[in-house]
Amino acid sequence: MKRKSRRIKKSPKIENITQGILKILKSEPNQSFNYKQIASKFGVNDASSRNQIIKKLSQLAAKKQIEEVGRGKFKIIPNINTYSGILDVTSKGSGYVIVEDLEDDIFIPNNNLNKALHGDEVEVYVYRRKRRGKSEGEITRVITRKKNEFVGVIEIQKNYAFVNMQDPKMYTDVFVPKNKIGEAEDGDKVLVRLEDWPENADSPFGKVVKVLGKPGEHNTEIHAILAQYGLPYDFPEEVEEYANTLDTSIQDSEIKKRRDMRDILTFTIDPKDAKDFDDALSFQVLDNGNYEIGIHIADVSHYVKPGTILDDEAYERATSVYLVDRVVPMLPEVLSNNACSLRPNEEKYTFSAVFELTNKTEIKNQWFGRTATYSDARFSYEEAQYIIETKENLIPAEISLTGKAYKTDQHIADAILKLDELAKIMRTKRMQQGAISFDKVEVKFGLNENNEPIGVFFKTSKDANKLIEEFMLLANKKVAEFIGKQNPKKTFIYRVHDEPNDEKLAALQNIIGRFGYKLDLRDRKTTTKSLNGLLKDVQGKKEQNLVDTLAIRSMSKAEYTTHNIGHYGLAFDYYSHFTSPIRRYPDVMAHRLLQHYLDKGKSASEEEYEEKCNHSSSMENLAASAERDSIKFMQIKFMKDHKDEQFLGVISGVTEWGIYVEIISNKCEGMIRLKDISDDHFIFDQDEYAVIGQNSKKIYQLGDEVYVKVKNADLVKRHLDFTLLGSKEDIE
Repeated sequence: MKRKSRRIKKSPKIENITQGILKILKSEPNQSFNYKQIASKFGVNDASSRNQIIKKLSQLAAKKQIEEVGRGKFKIIPNINTYSGILDVTSKGSGYVIVEDLEDDIFIPNNNLNKALHGDEVEVYVYRRKRRGKSEGEITRVITRKKNEFVGVIEIQKNYAFVNMQDPKMYTDVFVPKNKIGEAEDGDKVLVRLEDWPENADSPFGKVVKVLGKPGEHNTEIHAILAQYGLPYDFPEEVEEYANTLDTSIQDSEIKKRRDMRDILTFTIDPKDAKDFDDALSFQVLDNGNYEIGIHIADVSHYVKPGTILDDEAYERATSVYLVDRVVPMLPEVLSNNACSLRPNEEKYTFSAVFELTNKTEIKNQWFGRTATYSDARFSYEEAQYIIETKENLIPAEISLTGKAYKTDQHIADAILKLDELAKIMRTKRMQQGAISFDKVEVKFGLNENNEPIGVFFKTSKDANKLIEEFMLLANKKVAEFIGKQNPKKTFIYRVHDEPNDEKLAALQNIIGRFGYKLDLRDRKTTTKSLNGLLKDVQGKKEQNLVDTLAIRSMSKAEYTTHNIGHYGLAFDYYSHFTSPIRRYPDVMAHRLLQHYLDKGKSASEEEYEEKCNHSSSMENLAASAERDSIKFMQIKFMKDHKDEQFLGVISGVTEWGIYVEIISNKCEGMIRLKDISDDHFIFDQDEYAVIGQNSKKIYQLGDEVYVKVKNADLVKRHLDFTLLGSKEDIE
């Protein structure tokens, strides 16, 4: 009888064993592991798998990627292939890790994200160098989560729920157990907090912490925008209570400690709908014919003291957020709109920069310190502009803040005219020194009582705006210079702006060439001169908003830091933010440091203030994103009511999936999907910034004017789709 040969059933080969072992050891770099512990982490316990692990551990130790620290115990060796950086997730679900000291970002395929989310600080192991020009890696550890609260729409099943994410960079939904759904109903927009991400679970587990409302409703969407960026929309009760108990009365004992400037002509110029006035100008002619001009700023630091819950809250917020229908203030109303607001006919505590200027704006004297001031009048920009344009002091009813015609004091009218004259000289000097003139058009909405957009208008900067801007720039520059030039060096908060990246400028040159413009990039002087020429030449043209936007994007981002490198855009060697402490925390810090040094204090901790600068820059970016999203939401809301109209737009972007079009009359931007253009098959041509019809050879190129109609206005996803009606030439 023939004996059957017994085959030993082999265990399957462990997939990605090298990366798996390295990942286990990297997740706890200070811990050592033996082969049994590693096998347990892999979830295997048969002899063949254990042998594979033992063999691989020996190989990795021989390659000096890991070390044997005790008999059979292994630890990771930190090596040049391991980096830490910030993860940037793409809308396609893969990612890039941005490492500060590396020229190129590290590409992370979707299956190697290993539960890291957009914005997280991560550790990454590079296992492949320069594939398709990029290094490729795997995330081995999440060092710090950027955030753990997300906005989405809840889908409730019988025993559990899922929250589907609104953010395209959030590649996973969140599983919510039935007992953690709270008050949410199926289909609600909610804020969900991540609590756990079990080893073998595809989705993280979370808990609903706030129900925002029904998708598409105005307040729901505005609150969702704030929640998405982790921004609050009300103050904690204890902060409000603390602010309300502050003594905001003006005391003679306090005035005696200050320079009393209450008798000097002082006034404010602000937007007509402003509720807080954090800056005022004083003006007087001196006996020698020069002018004493005071830039007076609300003394927020008098009320907001370090170590209080009010200061902690202001620091966390770091900035006021200006959404399209509301302001989310940095400080409670009792301070922002009352005690710290330089309202007309009221005495206030201020922090001032006072200059003696000649007729040619040469500075003969300067003084910084705490003051007491009295605002004699409040003007809107429109009222001040009327005085500048007409040289009249009779303000007509249609311009007046009160809706009634009135005569302003001739001394104030004369002061405004002289300040305008001086501001124009200062601005001309600044431009000659290489400052860049970004006067980007702002989109504003006329809203009814229900916050529905009933019209769109554009806000441009006129002489009255520029008057205030120049004197605020003067104060910011001179305060920074005063501290920055001290010896020994003193820690201070600077607002810096680095030189633009050459590649971005070359890309800008390439795009504007389509419209017939040219930049001279030989050196800094020719670059700024030609940039200013470009920004002037496009004014009033169809491509103005596109070119303005692209020019701004080609610039570096301004930020807060203790390391001064100057401000490229303003052409200043020293610059800080001193003039808006009601709405910006860095200005509060600048006030405190300035007073500390005026009192002969020692240099503050650079490390502590650099951390505060980083936080302030980060919060400023979040606020700017929320502001952009709120404008986008309102634009979509506006377009939803104009579905049957045709609009003329300019092609503002071209991609492989669609054409972006910005409507000229209201600056709303939407997308025409290439698959929706029915009369031809269009292919994207990256070099030409165009799409080309395969049969007709019809070209739609960046900057072309086209007619469009609204196809879909999605308030929930904040997405606007257009139908292409044809090019301007074809239709007209």
